[in-house]
Amino acid sequence: MSTDLEALGQAMKRAQYRNHRRMDAALGEAGVSLVQWDALRAIDRMPAASGHDLAVATFQSDQSFGTLANRLLDRGLIARSAGRGRRIEHALTDDGRAALAAGHRIAAVVLEDLFAPLDESERTALDRLLDRLLVHEPAPGAV
Repeated sequence: MSTDLEALGQAMKRAQYRNHRRMDAALGEAGVSLVQWDALRAIDRMPAASGHDLAVATFQSDQSFGTLANRLLDRGLIARSAGRGRRIEHALTDDGRAALAAGHRIAAVVLEDLFAPLDESERTALDRLLDRLLVHEPAPGAV
């Protein structure tokens, strides 16, 4: 009996969607959405990164990330400065660091609940399996 790969893919998508819904709702306590918190994480992880690099890291288009960054800037969560050439660099403000830290505390609770049905060895196995899937990057243009 072979695995139904469509069902497997759908199960992965459902787990991801459930995680996103729960995280987004919970992060409201920190005053940010999941998308905003993800951008704050990327900016924190990638000092002096360009908007394009941050867009790639957050799975967004350049235009979408630019719009998001403008909202974060307006809220005082990030600052922008001129970088090399035409590059605009992003950095967290004190308020941005506070929102990021609050998000980490919230995410720890949400993720613990999400993975509660799995014991530590199952979590480790899932992590290894996902790493194996992600190492194999299909060729550009491949379906």
